[in-house]
Amino acid sequence: MNRTFLAHLSILGANVIYGLNYVIAKGIMPDYLEPRVIILFRILGAAIIFWLINYFMPKERVQKKDIIRLALCAFFGIFVNQVMFFEGLNLTTPINASIIMVGTPILVLVMAHFILGDRISKSKVLGIILGFSGAVYLILGQGQISFSSDTLLGNLFILVNASSYAIFLVLVKPLMKTYSPLTIMKWVFSFGLLFVIPVSVPLALESDYAAIPPNIWMSIVYVIIFTTVFAYLLNNYSLKVVSPTVNSAYIYLQPFLATVVALSFGKDHLTWTEVVAAVLIFTGVYFVSIKTERSTA
Repeated sequence: MNRTFLAHLSILGANVIYGLNYVIAKGIMPDYLEPRVIILFRILGAAIIFWLINYFMPKERVQKKDIIRLALCAFFGIFVNQVMFFEGLNLTTPINASIIMVGTPILVLVMAHFILGDRISKSKVLGIILGFSGAVYLILGQGQISFSSDTLLGNLFILVNASSYAIFLVLVKPLMKTYSPLTIMKWVFSFGLLFVIPVSVPLALESDYAAIPPNIWMSIVYVIIFTTVFAYLLNNYSLKVVSPTVNSAYIYLQPFLATVVALSFGKDHLTWTEVVAAVLIFTGVYFVSIKTERSTA
């Protein structure tokens, strides 16, 4: 199977998982657990799983010079990324958060250019504009954006979240040339656990676990195994082949995939907004990824 095709399939799979997550994980926070407790569960669970899998796989020795980069990846991609997203979502509206998040590919494009030397091509710029337009059009079809003083702090947190994930994608890309995604994720989540323990354990000790029903526990398991372990592995595997900009462009699919999931569960109905947005998004992803990959092959 063509490695480029498999890489794109991996990114698509990760974003399908994220799309399902909007429906499956809904209701966990803050009704049963605080955001930082969920973050602790995600990082701890993922770290344990990655170490267990690694036990049965060929061992890779991490060079000392790469330890600092792995720690930085954990700080930006695990700690800052997740804490800022969940805390920001509590202080702003879902519409605001969604629109700020779809700005991530723009940040990745700029950072990859200055840090990795990636070329900013016309097709990439056009694709990002089309994808961004489609995602924003779809999101605004669900409500109005509001940048009032009440949501300012939350909006800033989400912006920091988007920026930190962009930094993570750019920092982790060079590591993919040396190590397997499993080795990288094992160390990234281990370092991430060290960062998140001080801000999460006190809340975890105060949580009422007896009040959590079985369906919510199943949602928590989904968040740990699929949204965290599989999604991170798939995304990082793709970075062995495609650029961080191409990877991040698939974030435009998340609002569309969330809508498809909602339609599948009978929680929404198809409108021209979804159709027009889908055309813009898929065209944008094409120009950023497929067209770019062909031109650089």
